[in-house]
Amino acid sequence: QVQLVESGGGLVQAGGSLRLSCAASGRSFSTLTMGWFRQAPGKEREFVARINWRGISTMYADSVKGRFTVSRDNAKNTMYLQMNSLKPEDTAIYYCAAIGPGSQVYNYWGQGTQVTVSS
Repeated sequence: QVQLVESGGGLVQAGGSLRLSCAASGRSFSTLTMGWFRQAPGKEREFVARINWRGISTMYADSVKGRFTVSRDNAKNTMYLQMNSLKPEDTAIYYCAAIGPGSQVYNYWGQGTQVTVSS
């Protein structure tokens, strides 16, 4: 089992920055591929970013490329999402997720943290 807890959300003006954290417990965090997703009101959940177990390979949605940076600290069992140049359309609940051992899909999810960007 993997337990994931997000933090760092809040209200920020357009153009501002936030850093989200995802603290993991349970199975060995350093072996897991991790991802960030978000869900805006009235919309489906969408992929934001992912990072492989070593933190070397990353991938981003086109909508956040160049503005968001995903990273991880395996010694602290924590993944981060640095969000810069925030836009009102970034407003959503942000979730972290993990691909568990033997799985091809994200099968562990956190409870989410709200990010609101005002114009």
